[in-house]
Amino acid sequence: MPVGTPAPVRAMAYFALAYRRTWRASVMTTFVNPTLYLLAMGVGLGTFVDSHHPVASLGGVSYLDYVAPGLAAVAATTTAAGEALFPVMGAIKWQRTYIAMLSTPLRVGDVLAGHLAWMATRVAMAVSAYVLVMAAFGTISSAWGGAAVIPAGVLTGMAFAAPLAAFAATQDSEGGFTLIFRLGIVPLFLFSGVFFPISSLPGWLRLVAYVTPLWNGVDLCRRLTLGSSSAPEVALHVAYLGAVALAGVAAARVTYRRRLFT
Repeated sequence: MPVGTPAPVRAMAYFALAYRRTWRASVMTTFVNPTLYLLAMGVGLGTFVDSHHPVASLGGVSYLDYVAPGLAAVAATTTAAGEALFPVMGAIKWQRTYIAMLSTPLRVGDVLAGHLAWMATRVAMAVSAYVLVMAAFGTISSAWGGAAVIPAGVLTGMAFAAPLAAFAATQDSEGGFTLIFRLGIVPLFLFSGVFFPISSLPGWLRLVAYVTPLWNGVDLCRRLTLGSSSAPEVALHVAYLGAVALAGVAAARVTYRRRLFT
């Protein structure tokens, strides 16, 4: 790389180079999954919902328009979790990539920043694919709104990636990762307003949903896509997701340092 390249960029470059060897395995699902989800949930189930329930219950939009941005936020979340759990453990325990990086002038903070930057890049790829498929289905009200979903999705993903990377750095076994998906990601997927308004939930569960990063990401992406956002609402979601992501980064700096120097 050119002389003077920032150290985190050097760390990120490794993960980008490694992805060049494996991208073919993921590129199909990157576009196929959004298409299948929107066909099954948006068009298939949506036809039933639209014919049996007034669109007013969904804010005056079709079910396809309602569910599509929520699925984009979910794609950001699952991609972030997938990039932050097993790859982090692999970089510490199996491939020992982090150890090799730290034998160079790179520091722990550089390694962490570089890997998080790569995670954000992968989330951006996944959300961008969703936005393209959404546009093909006609669910985006404006080009600006569709483009804004990408950074919103990245922010949503990093609100998961940073804390999960901090957690993964403390683990000696991948057994807990399956539980995170089964008891964490999947319930959030079902109860964060992706498929129905959380106003339909019991009061206590509704309060839980409001404080989850995924609901904030879903509502943010939906408002941007449908053109129903206001500056205060966007700012509140961005501030919350940013705070969670920064807290995760702070935690990861601690867990990475402890794990890599003990």
